[in-house]
Amino acid sequence: MAVRKIVTHPAEILEQECEPVFQFDKKLGKLLGDMYETMIEFDGVGLAAPQIGLKKQIAIVDIDDGYGPVELINPEIVEATGSQTGLEGCLSFPGLFGEVTRAFKIKVRAQNRKGKTYELEAEDFFARAIQHEIDHLHGILFTSKVSRYVDEKDLEELNKG
Repeated sequence: MAVRKIVTHPAEILEQECEPVFQFDKKLGKLLGDMYETMIEFDGVGLAAPQIGLKKQIAIVDIDDGYGPVELINPEIVEATGSQTGLEGCLSFPGLFGEVTRAFKIKVRAQNRKGKTYELEAEDFFARAIQHEIDHLHGILFTSKVSRYVDEKDLEELNKG
């Protein structure tokens, strides 16, 4: 496994629709491992394939809740309820943070690394992270949903509280 380079804005791939995955093999497994290592190396809670230069519907999320990393291949949100507004950042926008409103609870249908379809329910921060990564797979950046940007001074105050 290897740490990959993070693609940063304004790279075109970040705003493009990703292609579905049809091949579930050892190469995909290695890619998922690389994505996980890259996410951890850069202190992220999620990473989508376009962020490492691949136009594929693959994302990984790990909010460090003991549940472990969740691999999302060809994911789709099939249900979304409630609303929450919270602070988001993105590895492709280093140092940039803003408040974004998203669904509080979601149900996602995706495939695992072996191609088996599964459903997952998530809420609160976990749901926020998954929605952020799925947006990446459709070329949607968090900056298009920010209601208010937060500068470093405000960020320090939020982290103290």
